[in-house]
Amino acid sequence: MSSYPTKEAAAAAIATPPASTTVSSRNAGRTYRQILKSTAVVGGSSVINIAIGIVRTKAIALLLGPAGFGLSGLFLSVANLTQNIAGMGLNSSGVRQIALAAGSEDTERIARTATVLRWTALFLGLLGALLLFGFSHWISVITFRSEKYASGVALLSVAVFFNLVSAGQGALIQGMRRIADLAKVAVLGALLGTVITIPLVYWLRDRGIVPSLVAIAATALITSTYYSRKVRITVPVMTWPDVWQEAKSLLNLGFAFMAGDLLILGSSYLVRILLVQKLGLAATGLYQCAWTLGGLYIGLVLQAMGADFYPRLTASSHDNAGCNRLVNEQAHVNVLLAGPGVMATLTLAPLVIALFYAANFGAAVGTLRWICLGVMMRVISWPTGFIMVAKAERGLFLGSDLAWAVVQLGLAWLCVGYFGLVGAGIAFCGSYVFQGVLNYLIVRRISGFRWSHENQKIGTLYLGMIAATFCGLYLLPKPVAIAAGLLMTAASAAYSTKALVRLVSPDRIPQSFREVFARLVSRAGI
Repeated sequence: MSSYPTKEAAAAAIATPPASTTVSSRNAGRTYRQILKSTAVVGGSSVINIAIGIVRTKAIALLLGPAGFGLSGLFLSVANLTQNIAGMGLNSSGVRQIALAAGSEDTERIARTATVLRWTALFLGLLGALLLFGFSHWISVITFRSEKYASGVALLSVAVFFNLVSAGQGALIQGMRRIADLAKVAVLGALLGTVITIPLVYWLRDRGIVPSLVAIAATALITSTYYSRKVRITVPVMTWPDVWQEAKSLLNLGFAFMAGDLLILGSSYLVRILLVQKLGLAATGLYQCAWTLGGLYIGLVLQAMGADFYPRLTASSHDNAGCNRLVNEQAHVNVLLAGPGVMATLTLAPLVIALFYAANFGAAVGTLRWICLGVMMRVISWPTGFIMVAKAERGLFLGSDLAWAVVQLGLAWLCVGYFGLVGAGIAFCGSYVFQGVLNYLIVRRISGFRWSHENQKIGTLYLGMIAATFCGLYLLPKPVAIAAGLLMTAASAAYSTKALVRLVSPDRIPQSFREVFARLVSRAGI
């Protein structure tokens, strides 16, 4: 585990020149190729997951309606909160410790960390399941304002156990940067979970929600177990003091991750409780619909970033110039990939909701559009937040998340009261604008981070286009606004494609693709 930087190191970091002046274009090209390669692998698996998710979500929405979907979202929030508290951030801290061990190429250190990671995940899984089972009645009353869901909350403890054990195994796969295996785990788990989920919900309706969550967790455990066993590790001889020392390292760092995630998940949970109390269960389902769709495409980008970027950044955590370069490069790719998708979702929000859910979810359109603005800010701010994680700056990391949670809850309380369901989307957007500014100010101090000139330019361009698309949908006649939004979506997609191709060496791109792309660019006049 890395130690806290000294004041002298922080001062030196602030004086570090921008990464663009210290890194050769050849190194940058290799990094961009690695980013795009991992994005293609993880993003490709996410596309398949989205296709599978469309089928599952559509079926559940049609079978249960907005109120049933809101009920499902609340059960999921309870499970996520429990996993976060009992998991002690083991998934994130495990990835970091495995990545550091792998970077040192010390096979003994890798084996020790992996072995303790697996046993700790098993113990925490049991602990989380027992906690949820024991407090099921109390949680049902607080969450649903009724004790009739206590048995469902108790059954949810099985899903918590499966998910926590699976998370530990996933941390090993990710920390070893076995990105292809990580993608297979996601796809197979989603496919098997969907095959089981739809019949359960069809047969049991609302009573099938919790069994379906258990089924999804079970399939995730099966697939993660299979692929984690492919990481060949000789079980080391360890005494109990050795095990405790290794586990303590994981849990000390993991506590910061757990506390940060608890703030995020807890604030999201409280927003849903606020909506249930002020607007009802159906409104909570509509918010869950908008929240899910808003992060659907962005999930392609953020999952790819977390899968490969975090281990790479951790390996460079003591090199401020290297950290800053990696963050700028990752953010550059993120914006190019995310911008067109956000504009498309903004423009086609009614169609997207009808496709993924049903016509009676149409009231979520306004909320979805505000959430789209927020997720774009999230895409920009996330890479900077990883600097705090990689450097194990626990206090700053927790302070940032605490501030974000307070702002989101405060805005939600105010905006839902004034604007209804749309107010929850406004609060989501406002909180990520705040976090983006806050994270930037923090990482400027701890690593001397500055946005590159290229990122300033591309960020201004895409945020301006997204803002124009959003405003046009409310100020212009509907046909004109949609046409303008589609035009900007197409222009941004063409620009992003051209910019991404430039980031890698031309000789790495198949000749046939280069010829087709050149003709398209020529015709478009880009």
